Amino acid sequence: MPFVRPVRHFTAVAAAALTLTLGVGAASAQATGYRYWSFWDGQGSTWTYATQGPATAHPSDGDVEGFRFAVSADSKDASKPRSAPSFDAVCAATPAEPGRKRVALVLDFGTPQDAPGGETPPAARTACARVPEDATTADALAAVAKPLRYNSAALLCAIAGYPRTGCGDQVSGKPATTPTDDSAAAPKNSSDSGPSMGLIAGLAAVLTLAAAAIWQSRRRNR
Repeated sequence: MPFVRPVRHFTAVAAAALTLTLGVGAASAQATGYRYWSFWDGQGSTWTYATQGPATAHPSDGDVEGFRFAVSADSKDASKPRSAPSFDAVCAATPAEPGRKRVALVLDFGTPQDAPGGETPPAARTACARVPEDATTADALAAVAKPLRYNSAALLCAIAGYPRTGCGDQVSGKPATTPTDDSAAAPKNSSDSGPSMGLIAGLAAVLTLAAAAIWQSRRRNR
């Protein structure tokens, strides 16, 4: 049975190399997330991640828009506002006016776990903004939730003064992406497009070690 020992040796080496590969992949996945305000469009009783930022979105009279502060990696991972009230529930006490529109806003300041150090998130609340017909969501937000804070890249950093400091800060334990103004929102995770370099290197190690195991085994059995 000359090939029993080589096969066992090959299996052990390959298994060890595969374990190394998986470890490298797992380590690369545990990079960083970002703490930021994400922006959502209300769709009945659900939320849809907004496709543009509040500074360029032009809601219609009767629309519901939401904001949620949380730690997220990208749009697929982002936390939604935890309630989805109807427009009537938010704006029933705000009558319509000619030349103006009403936008229902849902502001979810998130959980203590997602809060920056030393800060406590305010309670979630709603507001009905009555603004000119050509107003953006950012205009509606400014009408009911000042002070707002933006960074130099026009990323929404704070609503109603929360948080006091920071803007899109990195937080360990999430896959890394960088938030942009699409907005108050993070872009798609670039790692979604293909395998990581760590995984590729790990697979190469599997092949190299396996080939070495076969060569060593044949050399011993000559």
